[in-house]
Amino acid sequence: MSNSSNTKNNEQTAASDDSHWSSAQEAGTLFGLRFLWLIHKTLGRKAVSILLLPTVAYFVIFRADSRKASQEFLKNHYQQYPDFWKRKPKFSDTIRHFRQFAETVVDKLSSWYVELDSDLFKIHSPEVVETLLNDTRGQLIIGSHFGNLEFCRGFMHRYKDKSINVLLHDKHSQNYTNIMAQLNPDSRLNVYQVDEFNINTILSFKEKLDAGEWLFIAGDRIPLTGVERTVTVDFFNKKAALPIGPYLLAKALDCPVKLMFSYQDFADKSGQIQFEVVDFAEKIVLSRKQRQSDIENYAQRFATELEKQCAKAPFQWFNFYDFWLPEENTQEQINTIANKEVA
Repeated sequence: MSNSSNTKNNEQTAASDDSHWSSAQEAGTLFGLRFLWLIHKTLGRKAVSILLLPTVAYFVIFRADSRKASQEFLKNHYQQYPDFWKRKPKFSDTIRHFRQFAETVVDKLSSWYVELDSDLFKIHSPEVVETLLNDTRGQLIIGSHFGNLEFCRGFMHRYKDKSINVLLHDKHSQNYTNIMAQLNPDSRLNVYQVDEFNINTILSFKEKLDAGEWLFIAGDRIPLTGVERTVTVDFFNKKAALPIGPYLLAKALDCPVKLMFSYQDFADKSGQIQFEVVDFAEKIVLSRKQRQSDIENYAQRFATELEKQCAKAPFQWFNFYDFWLPEENTQEQINTIANKEVA
């Protein structure tokens, strides 16, 4: 998708926009993550939960943009789904929001080295999951920053022994990736940077999918280039920009596409992990005459499914940046980019 010079320019462009998610620094240090893992291993989860309180306080006090993003999301959720709430969201709900985020970070690590009892998973689409597990073909899995996608990866890896390839932007995940590799060197988890795409990497992904491997990509964050490689969708009755990359990549790979969602309700004493797979498309079809419209339709379908999940568990939404488009800027995003091939 881009060469090294374009990547550098893209990062400079994104870095110049403080509202872009990539402008935020990674919250967890490598030392901090290792320390939490050690405490988890020796003293258990309850001890880790207590030690997370300073992290929560840090976000609440020093991350004003993240705090504002949380409040905005919870307000929008309240307006769309008032029956979920007994009253309007308060500051205490933002603290709860950050607390669940911190707990999820620990779960992201533990899900790769702690054996999870299959009974913990409450599968909402058992027939779709069973079909997927029995499918020997490679799959493109579109996830999100809702809940804990590592439960999805860990579940599929543990019970089907799949090789999993994850596309992400390492600026936010280098520490996590490093310690995860140390915790479970045999995870068969391969991580690729989303800003390194070119025809060679796409062909490499095609080979992996042809071998039955899976490819995970997030569908809810705009690329480093900004809104020029996005389309506008309705999300909580407001306009938001979502990336076109997952659909162009799926078109190039000519493979089945699934959506995966997973989260743990920390208020549920049973500790059940909610797990759902959505059969999104046997393959992505983009017509020449209506290419832009087709991409918009796919992105809107993803946004609709994502909102369904958020409606049930708003505190599992972890996009702590200005997610929605300004009201004065809700027109169609630049269309010419969507008419280009992935490479």
